[in-house]
Amino acid sequence: MEKVAAYGDIQKLCHVFGVSRSGFYAYVKRKRFDLDAKAKKQVLQTYHRYGGKYGYRQLQLFLWQDQGIWMNHKKVLRLMQMLGIQSRIRHKRRSNSSYAPAQRVAENRLKRDFSAEKPNQKWVTDITQYRVGERWIYLSAIKDLFNNEIVAYEIGERNDNELVLRTFSKAFAKQKDVTGLVVHSDQGFQYTSHAYHDMLPKVGAQISMSRRGNCYDNASMESFFSHLKTEGLYPYHIRTLTEAQSKIEKYIRFYNRKRPQRKLKKLTPVEYRRQFAA
Repeated sequence: MEKVAAYGDIQKLCHVFGVSRSGFYAYVKRKRFDLDAKAKKQVLQTYHRYGGKYGYRQLQLFLWQDQGIWMNHKKVLRLMQMLGIQSRIRHKRRSNSSYAPAQRVAENRLKRDFSAEKPNQKWVTDITQYRVGERWIYLSAIKDLFNNEIVAYEIGERNDNELVLRTFSKAFAKQKDVTGLVVHSDQGFQYTSHAYHDMLPKVGAQISMSRRGNCYDNASMESFFSHLKTEGLYPYHIRTLTEAQSKIEKYIRFYNRKRPQRKLKKLTPVEYRRQFAA
């Protein structure tokens, strides 16, 4: 009945304005085509602005952040398919954690609860590696689960205890009070060392650790490293360790300040933190 009524209404309107039904439907089709053409241009511009790396869900957020356009994610996907563009496939990360006979191990306090109600409540940390020719560069990073911000990182050519200790020294220098903070890691040798276990309690932080060999217990940190490599490293032909370090530093700035996240109400990590503090 509704379809008949709608059809009858269109018939009446066409009669009033002196146009044929075929002419009306041709106009609607033309209008839709024009709107799609404009939306295609917006999607394509945004896609290329960010290096052609992102899929429809992240492009939806960039369209909102950059142009104030909130486009249904299904429409973004449809337009991408029409344009023949797609995100780059994310490489699966192979575990690079080095396990040794544990010196000191802690319980899993996080238990895969990657949410936090305020800054400096829960941090996750890990080390990843990237190969340049026959050499390796190592990144130690700490992420605050409140807003997914990388609060500190350290890059080096050696994967050792000092790399981790320098990272936390940077992090604690930026924070006024971390009493009660839970810091979660895997059971890599750096995190079971006596130096690591002596350092955190001194600032009032609690140590949490994944079960051995279970990467899902630290999935949030794994996710960041995956984004870093897929978006910030793999698309480029990197020839030197200096260039790799520069790309890593540039991506972390972008991730913290320019890359909106759906979990953060379409804000970037820094914007979300500032909104909380306001």
